[in-house]
Amino acid sequence: MNSTITAALTTEEELQQLKSSLPNELWFNSYPMYFYQNCWNIILESTISCQNHFKAQDSDIFIASIPKTGTTWLKSLIFSIFNRKNYPISENPLLKHNPHELIPQLESIIYANPQNPDLKTLEKKLNYPRILGTHLPIQSLPTSIKNSNCKIIYICRNPFDTFVSSWLFYLNYDENTNVKDDMIEEYFGKFCEGKFPFGGFEDHVLGYWKESLERSGKVMFMKFEDLKDDPKSELKKLGEFVACPFSSEEEEDGVIDEIVKMCSIEKLKEVEANKSGRVYSFIENKWFFRKGEVGDWVNYLNPCMVERFEKVMSEKFAGYGLEL
Repeated sequence: MNSTITAALTTEEELQQLKSSLPNELWFNSYPMYFYQNCWNIILESTISCQNHFKAQDSDIFIASIPKTGTTWLKSLIFSIFNRKNYPISENPLLKHNPHELIPQLESIIYANPQNPDLKTLEKKLNYPRILGTHLPIQSLPTSIKNSNCKIIYICRNPFDTFVSSWLFYLNYDENTNVKDDMIEEYFGKFCEGKFPFGGFEDHVLGYWKESLERSGKVMFMKFEDLKDDPKSELKKLGEFVACPFSSEEEEDGVIDEIVKMCSIEKLKEVEANKSGRVYSFIENKWFFRKGEVGDWVNYLNPCMVERFEKVMSEKFAGYGLEL
């Protein structure tokens, strides 16, 4: 077995054999990562279960991203686009639920426990169409997602803001007792080497970027910074892409503006479920809502650190027309 094959692993023994054959690292001194399918995978078992069992439907919509690139925000926007006629803005379920509860992650929630869930039961809890999140790189998506006519919305973010947001997020994990603030340069070094959950960063981004160029009707590539700069225009593009466009009457009535305001980090921070609740057992929901700013990395990274990763990006992205 090797990291380039998606094997139909069915037993614990086979899983352990695969693990022993793969390069591995510890992230935050606690979480084992395995280099599987050209990606540092931090949830190997549930990823393989997802690959083996999940059956995509043509109507499915997937929000794909590397962690801490605007996933929570995009989930709230997509949920609101599809449910704007089901609920008045004052009764939007986002006022009572965390976005990750309303749009669960495929590999880390749905296939986490049990490893092969009853999707028919799950579908009763999900709105139609099924809207799901994933952090998997494009090469690790279940074959049914790649081969179906489902839609994928990919959001990326400046790598320095991505790292800083992720760094601060992981520091607040319940199980983190060994990694401290002053170790940021060491962990940025790991980020530059690609040894980062679902990394390397540049490979993850480039995989979806190339797919969006080749299959623009299937994959929409978004930038966090564009969403911050002009959320109304980006929301209109999202609505068009997922075949749920805003009418001119809705735009005139301020429906798009209401959704943008409803899904702002300031508004979502006020929701009780986002102050102390938990979707994931290992961290409080409040840590999904920090600043959501562009350029906050300047307060954490020194010029040498930035120069190091800029060199990595210039080499990887050369010739692909992608700038972050």
